[in-house]
Order: sequence, then structure tokens, then C-alpha cells
Amino acid sequence: MRILINQQIIYRYAGPANYSMQVLRVRPRDNGGQKVLSWSVVVPYAARLMWGEDAFGNTTETLYLSTLHSEISISISGEIETEDTGGVLRGTDERFPPAFYLRKTPLTEPDEAIEALSAAAIAASNGSPLDLSHRLMEKVRDAVDYQIGETHAETTAAEAVAHGYGVCQDHAHVFISAARHAGLPARYVSGYLWDPGDTEYEASHAWAEAYIDGLGWVGFDVANRICPTDAHIRVACGLDYLEAAPARGLRRGGGEETLEVRLRVDAGAAQQ
Repeated sequence: MRILINQQIIYRYAGPANYSMQVLRVRPRDNGGQKVLSWSVVVPYAARLMWGEDAFGNTTETLYLSTLHSEISISISGEIETEDTGGVLRGTDERFPPAFYLRKTPLTEPDEAIEALSAAAIAASNGSPLDLSHRLMEKVRDAVDYQIGETHAETTAAEAVAHGYGVCQDHAHVFISAARHAGLPARYVSGYLWDPGDTEYEASHAWAEAYIDGLGWVGFDVANRICPTDAHIRVACGLDYLEAAPARGLRRGGGEETLEVRLRVDAGAAQQ
């Protein structure tokens, strides 16, 4: 299918800032399940935008703005052609061996509750890594209800389980934490999701991938209890959210900051 993305990220400051830098990871790359037909990133006219790649092979676009400003507006649009691969990832540039993704991070450090989730998934599975991953997806989703606005970017996997609620970022972190504890390499993925019942969103989407011997990397959209389909657009990956975040940066001045994200995801016309 074809998916159309239109997104605006707006930073507003209480006073003028004299320097801002934002590292953007918003440009998807071709892989076995998606092809980028068009993509555009538009930044303020006074800003410089430099293209690059990070250690994970994600495309980065770094914005530099060194004139006085009280707002930064970033507009993103594009069209992607996708196909359903059953959640199995193909055709990506893998910079690290799977074992690298067993590393713990502050956002994914397991506690006793996460270790218990991992143990419960192992006990319920048939012993295969693929079945364990599916069982783990169900256990995590049962433990963490989907609630918007109750967690934030710094919420850890352990905190999300303790609260019993979170969003897709939290579901991904808990899955990753529990999977690594069970010996499964796992990583965080940021991207977009088309929902035929709701085309306007407050944020992009996130899910996890686990490495399964014989299959490679397989996606698990814990929030929706499914493997990624042709409704998913994969953008970036990393050990956790911080390495795949759509935008991260710093600034001088400006005082209090507010962030507004407008996102519309539509289905495009079928390919002729």
C-alpha cells in the first residue's frame, strides 16, 4: 500500500533563544518491506540542515539555527510504498551483531517485576525464541495499559510496569528489557502507523524488534499486540528511545519550552 505522511514539529520558547541544534531522525530508508517514493524536511529559512548517518545506520538531519528565534517549526512530508512481510525485517544495513542488542540502558534496566514478566513468558512459551517473543508481547501488554499523557520521554521500563500504564514507547521499552533478560537481543524502533479509523495523531509510533535465529530481526508492536504490517513505516532504531527519537537537541536561551506535534497519516492511491 501507499502511505502519506504530513507532520509538523513546533518548538516554542518563552523568550528569544540565540542558538539551537536539533538532531532529526525522521527520514525513513528503503528496506525489504518499504520503498521511499518521496520525502521532504523543511526547516526555518535561517537554519542550516546537514545530512548524515548515526552509528545504527539511521539517517540524521541536524538543524543549526544561530539567529535570535522564539520558535522552530519543522515540516515533514512524504510518500512510502509498503508491503506486509509478517513482521520480518529484510534489507537493512546492520552495523552491529545481534548480541550488541543485549546491552542494558538506564531506560531498559530490568527490575524484579520485569524479570517476573520475562519468566512468565518463558514458562508459557513452547521454548522457541519466536513463540517466546509473542508470549512476551502479550504479557507486557497485559501488564501495561495504554494511557496517553501519563508518562514522558524519560519514563523507564520499570516505572511503566510499576504504574501499570504507558504509551507505545513504554510498551517497547518493557518488551526490550524483558527480552534482553531472557537472552533475546532486542531493540527500539521509531516510525509511523496508519490506522484507517484515525488519521490524526499527537506523536509518531514506536515498537520493538527481537532477533530470532533463522528469521533475523522481527518486529513486535506491543501497543497493538501485532507484528508490524504494511501499515507501519520504519524510520530509526537503537538500544532505546534516546537513540531513535525523532528529534533531540539543545539550545541557548529561550526560557521555558513547549512542544507541539501535528501528524497526519493517510493511505495513498494504489500503485498503477
